[in-house]
Amino acid sequence: MHQIKVGNISIDVVRKDIKNLHLGVYPPNGRVRIAAPLKIDDEAVRLFAISKLSWIKKQQFKFENQERQSERRFVSGESHYYKGKRYLLNVIYCNAIPRVEIRKITHIDLYVREGSTKEQREKVLTEWYRRQLKAQIPALIDKWQKITGVNVSDWGIKRMKTKWGTCTIANRRIWLNLELAKKPEHCLEYIIVHEMIHLLERNHNDRFVAYMDKFMPQWHFYKEELNRSMLSHEIWSY
Repeated sequence: MHQIKVGNISIDVVRKDIKNLHLGVYPPNGRVRIAAPLKIDDEAVRLFAISKLSWIKKQQFKFENQERQSERRFVSGESHYYKGKRYLLNVIYCNAIPRVEIRKITHIDLYVREGSTKEQREKVLTEWYRRQLKAQIPALIDKWQKITGVNVSDWGIKRMKTKWGTCTIANRRIWLNLELAKKPEHCLEYIIVHEMIHLLERNHNDRFVAYMDKFMPQWHFYKEELNRSMLSHEIWSY
């Protein structure tokens, strides 16, 4: 990978064995990346970027102004999200095994030992999110395997700063961002389907879009909802 400049914008250029140029703009800082066919030179890439300059600047502005949470301290009164709903955190100190419970429809109760650090409180809540998300995923994958005919051999959850999901085509494994536990279930479904379709089509080309339109016609709305939702201070959109 190397960089070219268009005005004051630096663009990462990656050459791949592909047929067409692919442009992406990535938060949080509006990083620009172009994947280019092996035979296309930098001047052609630069001219392509110039033709897309208005779109690039529009995306950078959108990401720059997207609402984000401040860094969480995991103390009582903070807002935390689960399945797209806002809850108030209530930290309860006790001499017992740490746990998390949802109380009614307004609070997440976080039970921790007296004197626990911010990192320890975060770990307890994070592992709770992981368990909840892990419980959601199998049924959704099974549902969409039947609809799409795409077989997923394995899946996993991990924290990712730059993607909501990814896949490894060779072993048919999909990975999902832990932050999806905080989003509405239909947004989680959208990312699962998105990654499953990548097992049919690697690139975001017309074929990929046609598959998404066929199997999940409303995916554009889910994508927009996900990318408009409140983000963690360290997570971008998709």
